[in-house]
Amino acid sequence: MDKLWAPWRSIFIKIRKIKGCIFCIKGKADKNLFIIARSRHSFAMLNIYPYNNGHIMVSPFRHVKDLKGLNDVELMDIIKLTRDMQVLLEKKLKPHGFNIGINTGKAAGAGYEDHLHVHIVPRWKGDSNFMPVVADTKVVPESLKELYKTLTMGARLP
Repeated sequence: MDKLWAPWRSIFIKIRKIKGCIFCIKGKADKNLFIIARSRHSFAMLNIYPYNNGHIMVSPFRHVKDLKGLNDVELMDIIKLTRDMQVLLEKKLKPHGFNIGINTGKAAGAGYEDHLHVHIVPRWKGDSNFMPVVADTKVVPESLKELYKTLTMGARLP
């Protein structure tokens, strides 16, 4: 694979060395973890290794493995927050569509298999280009700090 130099991403490599579950956030500052919103039972945060610009993950506060671990109130809360984040992304980034999904278990691609989280990935026509195919490189056009400012500035969140 060829290299696309992006020295500004070095901070995220250091962040990744955090021990424990990235979704167990009790007592941690929102801005440091790129948390966009909190609701009663769940929260939304930017993915620091995004599939695409604006990639958000929504997770329950409670450490549960999959949907079966949620009670009905928590399940409704996480779905509502997922919807609210989709609306926020539509308003701020104007994508043409979304991939929204949950990976449960290592075989299904879950990087953090023991704490449920929903991926919301904005998509644009033409956002798949030659770079991933030819160069095995994904280009993300905006830094996380700039995206965080864009999504949290003037937003009415739950």
